[in-house]
Amino acid sequence: MRILFRTTPVLLLTTLALAGCATTSTAAAPAPTAAPVTVSNCGTPVTFATAPKRVITIKSTSTEMLLALGVGDRIVGTAFQDGPLPPGLAQSAPTLTSISDQFPSEEVVLNKQPDLVFSGWESAFAPDAAGARSELSRLGIASYVAPAACRSTGQPAKLSFDSVFGDIGQVASIFRVDATPLLTAQKKQLAAISPVGAGRTAFWYSSGTDTPYAGAGLGAPELVLETVGLKNIAADVNSSWAPLSWESVVAADPDFIVLIDASWNTAQKKIDMLAANPATANLSAVKNHRYLVLPFASGEAGVRSVEAAADLEKQIKKLDGN
Repeated sequence: MRILFRTTPVLLLTTLALAGCATTSTAAAPAPTAAPVTVSNCGTPVTFATAPKRVITIKSTSTEMLLALGVGDRIVGTAFQDGPLPPGLAQSAPTLTSISDQFPSEEVVLNKQPDLVFSGWESAFAPDAAGARSELSRLGIASYVAPAACRSTGQPAKLSFDSVFGDIGQVASIFRVDATPLLTAQKKQLAAISPVGAGRTAFWYSSGTDTPYAGAGLGAPELVLETVGLKNIAADVNSSWAPLSWESVVAADPDFIVLIDASWNTAQKKIDMLAANPATANLSAVKNHRYLVLPFASGEAGVRSVEAAADLEKQIKKLDGN
C-alpha cells in the first residue's frame, strides 16, 4: 500500500501538585545522608561527595525532577526544554534561566560554573554538545543521565513504575533530600488509576510524516498505555521508540491514537494530516475522533509518568461518555 503525505515549602507544594497532576536503580526512597553518594550511571561511576549546588538541567525530565524534589533553587541554567512546565510545578518554581534551546555547547556549560550537569538524554554528553563525561569530570563537574535514557550500556530493560520510583529515589539521595512525600503522593495517584482502556488498542504517535515515530514496547509510552489498559500496537517492538510504517498502523487500525503535542509538531497538525490522507482518514480512531493528547515531556520517564497515565484515563472516560 502506498501512503501519500505532503511533506522545602517548595517540596510540599510540588508534591501536592504532582499528586494532583503527578531507570534502573532499586532504592525507592533512600534516607538523606551526609556521606558521599556513589552511583553507577549508564555504566559510569559517579561520586557526589556533597549535594550538588549549581546544576544545569538538559531536557524537561531533569528540570522537572529537581523541581518536584524541591531543589529547583539549585538550577543555574536549563537547556533543550520540551515545553512549558506543568501548572503544578510552574506555580512554585523559581525563575529559571535558559542557556540554550538545544544542547548547550561545553563553553556555555562552563560559563555557568556548574558542579553537575543533569541530562534527560545521554546524547547531551558529547564533545560537540555539553562535553564528554570524562572531560567534564576532569574539570571537576559531575554528570548524570536520567537512568531510563541510558543507551551506551545496551538496550534498557522494560520500564516499570518500580524503576521510575527508584530513579526518583536515587536523585533524591544525590541531593540529600527525602523523596518519601513525593513518592507517597505518586503511588497513591497510581493506585487510583483504573484500566479504562482494557480490550482496546492504541497507537502512540510522537512525530513524523512519511514515517511515523512511535512509542514502542519498552519505554514510558508502553508503561503509560499498559497502566490504563490499552494495548500498544507497537508493543512487540523491542525498543522504547521506533519508526513504524503507515501500512502497519493502517493494518492495526487502533481504537485510539495518542498524539504528542509539541510546539514543533502539534497535535492539531497531526490530526489535520491524518484526516487529509485517504489511507489514514479511514482509520477508526480518525473517523471517530478518538484522539488522546499528551505534551511531549509526558512521553519521557520521570515525575510526569503517573500524571500521564491519569490524564489518559480521564480522556478515555470522556470519550466513552463517562
